[in-house]
This record gives sequence, structure tokens and C-alpha cells, in this order.
Amino acid sequence: MAVHPDYEAFLASQPPAVHPDDTSYEIRRRAYRVQAVTLQGELTAVADVRDIAIDLGDRTIATRLYVPLDEHHEALVLYFHGGSFVIGDLDTHDALCRRLAADTKMRFLAVDYRLAPEYPFPAGLNDAMDVTRYVAANLSLFDLDGAPLVLMGDSAGAALVAAAAAELREAHLPLAAQVLVYPTLGPEVVTSSSHDYGSGYLLEMEHLRADYQRYLAGGTDHTDPRVTPLLYGDLTGVAPAIVVVAECDPLRDEGVAYAGLLEHFGVPTELLEAEGMLHGFLRHGVVVPDALDIVDDIAAHLAAYVAAH
Repeated sequence: MAVHPDYEAFLASQPPAVHPDDTSYEIRRRAYRVQAVTLQGELTAVADVRDIAIDLGDRTIATRLYVPLDEHHEALVLYFHGGSFVIGDLDTHDALCRRLAADTKMRFLAVDYRLAPEYPFPAGLNDAMDVTRYVAANLSLFDLDGAPLVLMGDSAGAALVAAAAAELREAHLPLAAQVLVYPTLGPEVVTSSSHDYGSGYLLEMEHLRADYQRYLAGGTDHTDPRVTPLLYGDLTGVAPAIVVVAECDPLRDEGVAYAGLLEHFGVPTELLEAEGMLHGFLRHGVVVPDALDIVDDIAAHLAAYVAAH
């Protein structure tokens, strides 16, 4: 398996990764925001972007709505950003959500769920589920009465989507699809790809496991399927899925395994593999221009999925 040539040069330019134990989370969050600006390139034009505070009673969740210029599909996509459960926000994935909204011609609502270590599990998952319930009950606020919902996330955000889709299947919500992009699906998952690409390919598995420890606050059972969705004993009835994996990502094999698990329980599932890509490629178009074509392809698959379901 060959890493894309553009990534070869980028990897060679990267300083050694700093272990999470060696720096504060605020410093990591600031650095992630700076990186987002460096990588965002020219922002995709959309008709409207507005911040919306969702009042859940005991807490308020910040969200950001993206309205495409040419809106064809009557659906709302709730987007949950990656960042190992400890970093990331509305700004770090702003450029990506703009592009996805424009590509799919659907509205996107980015969700700023609570992060560890300040808010450990299950805070982020509760935010994902409660915001989904709220939006489903208040679609008129987003000018989309009767429209279906799509849950989409990358990395840690995809883990939240996978668990939320499974936990909410009995809630009778209008979920048309779930989109899991290079999902992390548990702290103790060991695969061939995690061995082959676990160090030196942007996502360091040792660092991810350290972040999981903060997310789980040391006292959560790793076999809880809300933590490790690969351990769900039954996924019958969850929303149809698009699972996207990167060929040279330590998380590739667990994403493939989860797609197989969904199919085993009769869930319509489409597995897409991004050749030569590394973890995080959705946001790396400035570094690897071919990644933008893959983002556009994922958007086309999502639009077709919504139209068919």
C-alpha cells in the first residue's frame, strides 16, 4: 500500500509528534485551530453561515448552520468533528463543512459537543444524542419541516455518530443515513492497519489511546458498546451507513470491520476506501489536492443516498 506522493513530502516536513501527556489541552486546542487555518485554503462560497445556540435545558450547545447556494436536497446533516474527543471545534472544521454543504447541496449543522478531559464520557455522546433529538423535534427552526436527518462525523466524531445512531434507533427519528469517516471505534482495538500505520502517519495510536484515557476518565468499561461500537451485539434497525476509510490509516481495519458488522445485521452499508490517503485527509486538500476530489466523491455518495432513502 503506497502513501500518496504529496503526503510523502508533508510527512517529511512534520516535527516529531508531542505526546498528550507533555502539553496542556488548551495548547493543543490552539495549535489545532492554527493548523486548521493553515490547511483551509480558499473557503467555499455558501449562501449563509450562522451560529445557533441550542438550549437543552441543563446546558447550551453551540452549533453552526451552513446553507448552500444551490440547495437541491431537502435534508439536514448534523456534523460532529474529529479530534480524539479532546480537541476540535466549530472553527477547525468550518472549511470542510462549507465544502460539504456546497457539494451535497444540503444544509449542514456543525455541533460543538463537549470535550474531555473537562467533560468525560458520556458527555459528548449525550450531546450528540440530545442535539439530534432536539433538531428532529424542531426542524422548523432550520426551515426544513419534515426533512430527513443525516448524522456525519470524522474520527472521534464518527465514533459519536456510530453510538448515537445505535442508541437512538428506537426513538423513531427521521434518520436517513449515518456517515462514518475514518472512525475510531474503541480504545483497545488492535488490527493489522494499527500495527502498520500506528506511528509516523499523522495519527499516533499511542497518543489516541492516551486521549481515550482522558475521555473515559479511567473508570469506564471499555466493553461498553457506546465506547467501542464494534462490540454492539445487535445493530438491526440502525440508519443506513456510508463508511469511509483511508488506505494508510491505523484505523482503516476497524472501519472495514464495522461496515461488515452493519451488513451482518442487515443494515444497508456502503464502504468507500480512499487510496493513498492518511487519517484526516478530509481537511488536507491544501497539502494533497487529490483529497478534495475524494471529499467531493463522498458528498456525491451522500447526496445519492439521501435521494434513494
